[in-house]
Amino acid sequence: MQRSRIAIAGSSGLIGGALAASLEAEGHEVVRLVRRAPREPGEVRWDPERGSVDAAGLEGCDAVVNLAGAGIGNRRWTESYKALIRSSRVDGTRTLAEAVAGLDRPPRVFVNGSAIGLYGDTGDREVDESAPPGRGFLPELCVEWEAAAVPAQRAGVRTVWVRTGLVVSRRGGAWGRLFPLFSAGLGGRLGDGRQFWSYISLHDEVAAIRHLLDRDDLSGAFNLTVPRPLTNREITAAMGRVLRRPTVLSVPAPVLRAVLGELSGDVLGSARVLPVRLLESGFVFAFPDVEDAIRAA
Repeated sequence: MQRSRIAIAGSSGLIGGALAASLEAEGHEVVRLVRRAPREPGEVRWDPERGSVDAAGLEGCDAVVNLAGAGIGNRRWTESYKALIRSSRVDGTRTLAEAVAGLDRPPRVFVNGSAIGLYGDTGDREVDESAPPGRGFLPELCVEWEAAAVPAQRAGVRTVWVRTGLVVSRRGGAWGRLFPLFSAGLGGRLGDGRQFWSYISLHDEVAAIRHLLDRDDLSGAFNLTVPRPLTNREITAAMGRVLRRPTVLSVPAPVLRAVLGELSGDVLGSARVLPVRLLESGFVFAFPDVEDAIRAA
């Protein structure tokens, strides 16, 4: 990619921060969307709750990337927190997509976050980007989230949805909570451990987004997961081998339901998701093997 100007919403998050660092390391200019008054050059104010963004700060950007949103697994899913999860994604995406659509010089591409939660519980069934949405809070959220980006697409901007799986990183996300437990010898399978987890290393997540930014011929939805998902039982064993800790403990499903409430359905559910379109586009994973991904983290 030639030197570009790229706006990122969610640059303080796990994926957005890593993406910004990767781009800046290669000399690209990163414009960070912030919810406060800008303090430094390269910051642009936006207020997704009120549907406002300083559109002038987006003029001249080659790409806009939206990875903003309240953490899915940060808290128990009360009705108020579910409303926050939804509004932070749907309202924020709509705000940016409409701003992008109205620019005099729109970007070449609008990349919007999404999640493999769109497919719901797939059991042992493999699914790719052509699969329909599942049922429940997360699938319904993802459908609304992706639909909110349509104004940019209708304006002729190449639009990409990145349906991300579980990101393997020590720095945050669901996996970030696993590392301390496993390092202390307290890790173990969740429920019966037979549910599939579709994961991706943070390195490959960033590389895939950059691949999609660079390729002018790619648009639509892409699953960002490794080619071979594993079960929670297999991943638990791999964590134990890499960290050299026992993994004999397990958390029974009823305990998870009591502690996590509705969120437990996502933890115990199975997502066997394949990155068919990403592989067809020629993307090569650096860490497709779970042990390599864990070591990289």
